[in-house]
Amino acid sequence: MSQLTRKYPNLLVRRGPTSSKKAALTFDDAPDDRYTEQVLDTLAASGVKATFFVLGSQASKYPDVVRRMAREGHVIGSHSYQHALFPKLTDERFHSQIEDTEQTLLKLVGYKPRLLRPPYGEITESQLLWAGERGLKIVNWNVDSLDWKQLGKEQVTANILRGVEAGSIILQHSGGGPGQDLSGTVAALPGVIASLRAQGYQLVTLPELLQVSKQLK
Repeated sequence: MSQLTRKYPNLLVRRGPTSSKKAALTFDDAPDDRYTEQVLDTLAASGVKATFFVLGSQASKYPDVVRRMAREGHVIGSHSYQHALFPKLTDERFHSQIEDTEQTLLKLVGYKPRLLRPPYGEITESQLLWAGERGLKIVNWNVDSLDWKQLGKEQVTANILRGVEAGSIILQHSGGGPGQDLSGTVAALPGVIASLRAQGYQLVTLPELLQVSKQLK
């Protein structure tokens, strides 16, 4: 992925500009019926707008949660339809993972997302080029909370705060698989927001950080 980032810096990014002290909170695997709304509650209480990379299959199950994200000013990105590992897919299945998610989100929030985060951060060169031809921008991350390991509040907090710098894109999760415990993410979030603000960071959405549109034209 680092080679693709260097070769196609306009198509695949891991961080934003370092010219100002901004950082973006991003949440993968939304929505679910346990953690996503707890994250939304914390963001609302803190006045922070974030970017949610949504699974099409989950959006179909919990459409009201996706509508709430959009209503409260958060940005919706695509995380594929079924959390598929892109390099293992045929072209046809890869295209359907993107297109089916776009159609689902268009119906729910009124636009097709321009931002795409591949599950596991993995995408092939040919897939990247196809996405670029559609106008998509692939966004990974440079700060990983590792919260998917079901870590506690203190470890999630430490993993984020020790890696943040100007332009950082922070990876967290607001939806989990069956039995996955993301309570550490929820518990850490208020302190993470407060600490970053105390350090002078402005927390922004990815379109603000990267200066791109949130939707396909």
